[in-house]
Order: sequence, then C-alpha cells, then structure tokens
Amino acid sequence: MLLLPAQAMAQECYADYKAKQDNPLKLHYGVAEISGPCSKGAAKADLAARLKAKGWTLLNVVSVFGAEGLDERKANAGSYYLRF
Repeated sequence: MLLLPAQAMAQECYADYKAKQDNPLKLHYGVAEISGPCSKGAAKADLAARLKAKGWTLLNVVSVFGAEGLDERKANAGSYYLRF
C-alpha cells in the first residue's frame, strides 16, 4: 500500500460568500479559497477573520465547493474572485 502525504490527499476547497462594509454601505459577493475542513462552519470562521482584517463583515457563506465550481462563479464575483 502506498502512503501519500496529507497535503497530497487534501482537496481544494472554496466558498462563495456575501460581505458588507458600513458608512457608506457597500456589499459584495466573492469567492475565496478555504484552508482546513471543507465545510460551511470552517469557511465562516476562516472568512470572517480575513474579511474583518480588511474592514468587511461576513454576512453569510452561500456554499462550499471544490475546484470544479470555480468557473461558474468567476464572473459574478468580479474583483472579489479569490481576493480574500
């Protein structure tokens, strides 16, 4: 049996999300790569911290998905595609 390092077996994980800034109100939809478990809960924790550091508040994680879902979301995310 051949054993592979954990990194080699890890799947890519992405989340699409909605975030906001106040004063003035700004909203955005984005796509981000998630580190750790590929779940909505892990994505919320990961994204909330990253967005907060840049002055944004996470509103919700829409979904989590693998690399196969990137192309269909790229146009909608615009400049927030893999930005955070």
